[in-house]
Amino acid sequence: MSARLPLERRRFLQLLGGGIVVLVGLGPDALQAEEAAHLVPEDFNAFLVVGENGRVTLLSGKVEMGQGVMTSQAQMLAEELGVALSAIDVVLGDTDRCPWDMGTYGSLTTSTFGPALRAAGARARSTLVSLAAGRLGVPEAQLLVHNGVVSVRGVPEKSISFGALSQGARMVRVVDQPAVLRAVATFQIIGTSPVRLDAIEKVTGAAKYAADIRRPGMLYAHLLRPPMHGATRTSLDVASAERLPGVTVVHEDDLVAVLHADDESAALGLAALRATWALPDATLDPDNIFEHLLATSPEPREVTRLGDPMAAHKLAVRLFETTFHKGYVAHAALEPHAALAEFSRGRMTVWASTQTPFPTRDGIAKALGLPISAVRVITPLIGGGFGGKSAFGQAIEAARLARITGKPVQVAWSRADEFYNDTFDPAALVTIASGVDPAGLVSLWDYSVIAAGTRGTTLPYAPPNLRIRSSGKLFETAGTEAPSVHPFAVGAWRGPGANMNVFAAESQIDIMAAALGIDALEFRLRNLTDARMRRVLQTAASTFGWKASTTPAAGGRGCGVACCIDAGTYVATMAEVQVDLSSGRVHVLRIVCAEDLGLVINPEGARMQIEGGLTMGLGYVLSEELRFHGGEILDRNFDSYEIPRFSVVPRIEAVLVHNDTLAPQGGGEPAITTTGAVIANAVYAATGVRMLRLPMLPARLKQAMLAQGIH
Repeated sequence: MSARLPLERRRFLQLLGGGIVVLVGLGPDALQAEEAAHLVPEDFNAFLVVGENGRVTLLSGKVEMGQGVMTSQAQMLAEELGVALSAIDVVLGDTDRCPWDMGTYGSLTTSTFGPALRAAGARARSTLVSLAAGRLGVPEAQLLVHNGVVSVRGVPEKSISFGALSQGARMVRVVDQPAVLRAVATFQIIGTSPVRLDAIEKVTGAAKYAADIRRPGMLYAHLLRPPMHGATRTSLDVASAERLPGVTVVHEDDLVAVLHADDESAALGLAALRATWALPDATLDPDNIFEHLLATSPEPREVTRLGDPMAAHKLAVRLFETTFHKGYVAHAALEPHAALAEFSRGRMTVWASTQTPFPTRDGIAKALGLPISAVRVITPLIGGGFGGKSAFGQAIEAARLARITGKPVQVAWSRADEFYNDTFDPAALVTIASGVDPAGLVSLWDYSVIAAGTRGTTLPYAPPNLRIRSSGKLFETAGTEAPSVHPFAVGAWRGPGANMNVFAAESQIDIMAAALGIDALEFRLRNLTDARMRRVLQTAASTFGWKASTTPAAGGRGCGVACCIDAGTYVATMAEVQVDLSSGRVHVLRIVCAEDLGLVINPEGARMQIEGGLTMGLGYVLSEELRFHGGEILDRNFDSYEIPRFSVVPRIEAVLVHNDTLAPQGGGEPAITTTGAVIANAVYAATGVRMLRLPMLPARLKQAMLAQGIH
């Protein structure tokens, strides 16, 4: 069997029990339907089980971390299968029971996993109708499916339930060809906003997260961390800790931990350890990091080229050259990383807060030298991930300690651990040279990015001469020594790289519009040939009540606009801000965000994602920037690292632009990508000051205003 499903057929069927199993086979390794009764496919993307009690179990490798996919996935399945939403049981992120999945990130769950899931539901419905036709003695064409019951058209009393059809059955069906999906006009569950399946658990406090899981005989572990990245331990004295009653000290290679049956006692044991460290030279800080990135990043590679950008530099009527900067940003999820590991009878079971259950399983197996089949990862509810929980260091730590001690071990990072071990959104810089032709249209777009990748560099506009170059690392894992470019690990952060790229691109568009004396909205519309984007932008403007302006407003109040394409979704955002001219503090008064994300599975869930993205975006725009000195992380809690609070959240209006002809697109990340540009553009409209660095801290804005004589 493949590494994706390291289960023998017998074990697989034992886990699923009786009933009708539907798989969606993808790729060359998927088996044909007639083979499915004998073997389980090695490579598949979705499955469900119709049980003898009529309940349907949805098994998905995706995870629920607040984005609502537990509910939206159940909606898609219930709609296509023909059962009530209340008949669906959902199992997520269990590597023994669920199909292999790359992880939950990138706004990909609905757009990439959804089609396979809907196909599985449609194929299961077809299978059940076929079985019912035989039991009821009528052709399939005469049968209807509603709420888990198959009945004869016009004779509703002649019927049979899904549960009755499944009794005594152990059948495997593979979706190996396009399934016949229900028409949008017939939807009863897709397109509605039911109460979330996890709502009651969460609002009552009954929801279990990784740190809430308990096992008999469990030990709590606290780990020794270096004072800074790149530090090397030169001595370790564990004597004082070992004298404490009930304490176990583990020292194996790089792993030093204190364990106890009581969490506070384990923490006291950690405090009793005595270690000395050799510290590396610390030269980098938030202000000189950009020079470092320029000096150490390799030559940029050309990603895209259209027309003749070099000639366009010379032919442009006006040329605009700007450099934009952004600092490091922490994920700062409310739930820190946690994991509980238990090693029994040669198998390791780990309950972990992770966005990537299967890569986590594989990483644990590699770290412990175990076969993949000997590791199981179970993913409880997750309290926010935003890309940060793609990393799974805490799960490996817990698994190593569980095997060493022979007891269940919980590793729950403190907030200080969370900041120290985070894979930060990288500091980055973008340089843009753009130009216009005699008609005032964008004729040149020469774009160079360092350390933010290329997501968000696809323009909604169509300049005839375009070049995009990229250099530096968006993802970089910390090792035993500090990485060569970034002083600590960096990685995916909600909309990886796109926040920086859209901030730069849409700020540059505003710079051009202002210099040409054209209203910011009008300039965008002049340069838009994409009818879909024009519709979204005009919808946002209508909802917002946009008033054309070509000069900054007086009194520190102004409006901005930004748009982009992200994860297949078209986004247009408008914002109004009030700038306190005496302090430089920005107050965001209201935001309108219009999105065309194709067919919407759950409208309220989609609006919540927009609202959450914009709210989180206020952090990287206005306050969130990691303070560090070399590999030393200076921010270790929320007393110094400021995330958005309810008091700063403005009135937000999320507008869904109807487009049922398009398959569902990503909804979790697109809105956040426009936040930097829309606020920066509004600040310019309010003050005449163009902010080229994020975050726009009050002191930075105040300094910029003073430089322009604004008091």
